[in-house]
Amino acid sequence: MRLFADQAPKLIMLDLDGTLVDSVPDLTVAVDQMLKAVGKPEAGDAKIRTWVGNGAHALVARALSDAMDYPADLQETPEYQQAYQLFLNYYEASNGVTACTYPGVKEALARWSQKGIKLAVVTNKPMQFTTPLIEGVGIAHLFDFVSGGDSLPKRKPEPDQLLDIMAKAGVSADESLMVGDSSNDINAAHAAGVAALAVPYGYNHGLPIEECNPDQVVESLDSFHH
Repeated sequence: MRLFADQAPKLIMLDLDGTLVDSVPDLTVAVDQMLKAVGKPEAGDAKIRTWVGNGAHALVARALSDAMDYPADLQETPEYQQAYQLFLNYYEASNGVTACTYPGVKEALARWSQKGIKLAVVTNKPMQFTTPLIEGVGIAHLFDFVSGGDSLPKRKPEPDQLLDIMAKAGVSADESLMVGDSSNDINAAHAAGVAALAVPYGYNHGLPIEECNPDQVVESLDSFHH
């Protein structure tokens, strides 16, 4: 299925980590520093790539558990609270240091912006890290809206962030598009009644993005033409 073959969308919402920006090198620095500080072995880039995508809280819990699945009550423990605060402190220093946009991202965003399409970042990353990151990689000025993981009570895969931005933009679901790299993005799009475009190069917990049933997959954002 080729999305918006006849008419361009009026609003394109895009995930950040793994879709617009490769941020794992910076996250790896912060996670490994945190693990070292609490007396645990470092995790390394390969593991952390599979743990990213559900926000900072889940990332820290997975790192402490050294696994994708972690005990439901882990985030209530003093150990977790200490580790989470350490991670925030370390990531504040490493965020944006080596992160960079994926090929085709800046070209696609500029082209869509010039066409008058409204653009939004929809991420589970806390706003304190989202804003510096998009500014640091030079794309912040292209976005009309930015929604972080702490902007609303619920975040992806819940549809709330998408519905909120569509309401602010005054754009209906059938005129909107969600672009992402993980099941969170695809599920949020479907829950909001929005078409889902996926990229295969991001962080989908080690699974091919095709398994999440996006409406279309493109190798790079700049190869999406409507």
